[in-house]
Amino acid sequence: MSSVTPPSVNQQSIELAPSYKIPIILILIAIATLLIQPWVSLPLALFGLFLLLQTVTIRLQFTPTALDVYRSDQRIRSFPYSEWQNWKIFWQPIPILFYFKEVKSIHFLPIIFDPQALNACLEQFCPLDRIELNRLK
Repeated sequence: MSSVTPPSVNQQSIELAPSYKIPIILILIAIATLLIQPWVSLPLALFGLFLLLQTVTIRLQFTPTALDVYRSDQRIRSFPYSEWQNWKIFWQPIPILFYFKEVKSIHFLPIIFDPQALNACLEQFCPLDRIELNRLK
């Protein structure tokens, strides 16, 4: 993989701040269930720790043409908006899952980013009405 310009340098892009809510809540639930159900708490704690590691290392950056995924300062994947068919943030009282569908694939991401900023960026860079217009063409 080739190195790219760090996300903070590009002024037309927006990098989402991390949100540690879901990983921390999962770890706390795992600790609370440790005495009651140790076999349940172990996978829950491991999943919480995995999400915590992902929250620390993974960044989403919205550019004018694509959603880029970075690990540290290296871009690992790019999703051009022109290939998107739909997106949704699940469970609005407490957003936990971000779904988007491309022409050839479906993606689910846990909400390890600021959910309000994620929604605002999606509305700004890839509004659903524009996706619907492109689909009708």
